[in-house]
Amino acid sequence: MVGPEDAGGRLDKFLAAADRLRSRGRASDALDRGKVFVNDVEVTRADASRRLEAGDRVRVWMDRPGSAHRRGARRAKPGALQILYEDEVLIVVNKPAGLLAVPLASRPDAPSVEEELAAHLRSGKRRPLVVHRIDRDTSGLVVFAKRSDAQARLKDQFRHREPERTYLAVVYGHPSPPSGSWRDRLAWDRESLQQKRAHPKEAGAREARSDYRVVESFREASLIEVRLVTGKRNQIRLQARLHGHTLVGERLYVDESELAHEVPFTRQALHAFRLAFRHPIDGRPLSFEAPLADDLADLVRDLRRSGISRTFDRGSGV
Repeated sequence: MVGPEDAGGRLDKFLAAADRLRSRGRASDALDRGKVFVNDVEVTRADASRRLEAGDRVRVWMDRPGSAHRRGARRAKPGALQILYEDEVLIVVNKPAGLLAVPLASRPDAPSVEEELAAHLRSGKRRPLVVHRIDRDTSGLVVFAKRSDAQARLKDQFRHREPERTYLAVVYGHPSPPSGSWRDRLAWDRESLQQKRAHPKEAGAREARSDYRVVESFREASLIEVRLVTGKRNQIRLQARLHGHTLVGERLYVDESELAHEVPFTRQALHAFRLAFRHPIDGRPLSFEAPLADDLADLVRDLRRSGISRTFDRGSGV
């Protein structure tokens, strides 16, 4: 909150104070990356000289999704596989959209993370061992093992729902309430190769639960955070649809009538953002985050420009 002593001062000078961001450079960087709000409205570098008034609420959202890259900054090569962590027994990668996690017999020519990691490990005569998967057109975090004992222990953690698996998604509409749980019974249809809602007594029906919260709401869509409690194939994609908030860019779990009014996007707007688990050998906690993929960050910025947004973040006030 701006007090009488700071009234009339410039925004960038206010941000750069020793008890706030501590330098003009950090203040400029925060403005460039869309992290600064005045009275809940995003401001930019063009507002650096804005004069503040007593009672103004200035807030910096340090970990705002889509703000990892400076606006106009050079980006990584599209499709590049980024290794975030590697040791003797495991590898954590940030998978780009459009790349399979593992090869599929039905698509023998399609590239995969597993094949790229196999080339990476060739000098050590090891092959990557799959622990879990995410969809081809979902970006974000995936872990592979380098030893069979590590693979078995990691798989056991996933089987017992121990790892934290948190996704960011852009969905149509505004979920209400802004945080809660989606609970359904789902079953995999082997003929259509789709997940479907199932009757509780149906053969193959399994519990599916996702905890969600709205991070930011736009004019026609919302950025939400979804934490998987269970981990069924396509779970978030179908549950979002079942609860009235289809993912932007969804092509499988969608009604044809919805496509006429869609927000242009070439894939399901889903990103595996956070992954936390125990190291399979020494048991120490490991936690990883991957910033929004460039195309998703662009989508979020476009939606912000399309209308006034409301934020539900846990960012810090300054």
